[in-house]
Amino acid sequence: MATSNLKLLCGVLSRMRLGIDNVIIRSNANYKPPKYRPPYWYMPKERVLSEDHLTQENRQFLEEVIQDRLSAQANIESPLAQVNVEKSAQWTPQTRRVGVIARKIGNYPLWSKDGKKMHTTLLQVVDNHVIKYIPPEEFKPMKTTEVMWKEKRRLGCLLVGSETVDPSIVTKEYCGLFNSVGMLPKRHLCRFMVSPEATLPTGTPLFATHFRVGDYVDIRAKTMDRGFQGVMKRWGFKGMPASHGVTKTHRRPGNIGAGGEKARVWPGTKMPGHMGNSWRILRGVKILRMNTKHNVMWMLGVGIPGETGAMCYVFDTVLPHKKLNTAPPFPTYPPSDDLPLEYYDDAIHPFEEPTISYEES
Repeated sequence: MATSNLKLLCGVLSRMRLGIDNVIIRSNANYKPPKYRPPYWYMPKERVLSEDHLTQENRQFLEEVIQDRLSAQANIESPLAQVNVEKSAQWTPQTRRVGVIARKIGNYPLWSKDGKKMHTTLLQVVDNHVIKYIPPEEFKPMKTTEVMWKEKRRLGCLLVGSETVDPSIVTKEYCGLFNSVGMLPKRHLCRFMVSPEATLPTGTPLFATHFRVGDYVDIRAKTMDRGFQGVMKRWGFKGMPASHGVTKTHRRPGNIGAGGEKARVWPGTKMPGHMGNSWRILRGVKILRMNTKHNVMWMLGVGIPGETGAMCYVFDTVLPHKKLNTAPPFPTYPPSDDLPLEYYDDAIHPFEEPTISYEES
């Protein structure tokens, strides 16, 4: 009797062990670690600062070296001055030019010549230089649909940097990206897909005159980070009534249908969660005004993503009815000293002219 009970107990324990093993194996088989795929040119920027062996004399010497390199970088002649652009490049409506990195610095009103007020957003192009060119044979874009994949495979990539920083606060590997160009490291980097005939030499500066007043551009930036928000702020739900029997469910989402057809929450259900801090593209934004001294552009509207101080990536629009019809500065506008200070759209009233006045008829 004891022997049979012992065999029964051993069988139960073995089945329990097999069940646990199966659960562990099944859970390991279904586990998919998160995939983080940075660009293959990515280098970590942050480094641990240590000033244990840095004296005051050494610190002054480093500052002098940085200032010398900054002045040398500012005096470098643009590579476009040595290239005959008229013979080497021809623009077509299918050509894709490089974009610029701009900083959102605030809002400002403008008035049209008939007295209509327009709200605009100011974008400043700060210290943009071409860092690297990747030809179409070596460029590895993200594969989406088959049509977009074929189009992207015909394009190259230009790496553009913005805002020079102190090389002592970044890593040695990150500085290596800029040593071949002879520049100090940049705070921001962005890749722009360009046509092979629209490539630019490394070290070419980019200004606001890369675009023209009256053109339409697309702006890519990150939205404001709102943190964790409920369904009323995140999705615009109406909420429950304020009274008449409602108890502690005034701002709740209500029934989500989890006990219905499949007894689960469907993917894409509108629920509370993190809001903002995601990439958005605002397409077809018109340039109304441009300042060539400070490289500031006045963009129509106030819907550009991001808060004040956010970085925006500006490039030619892809909308068919707002694409460029005439040849823009190609591949970019060469640096010049005899530019006017301000450019205005034909419909904008310049501030230098007399104030608009109306007479009674």
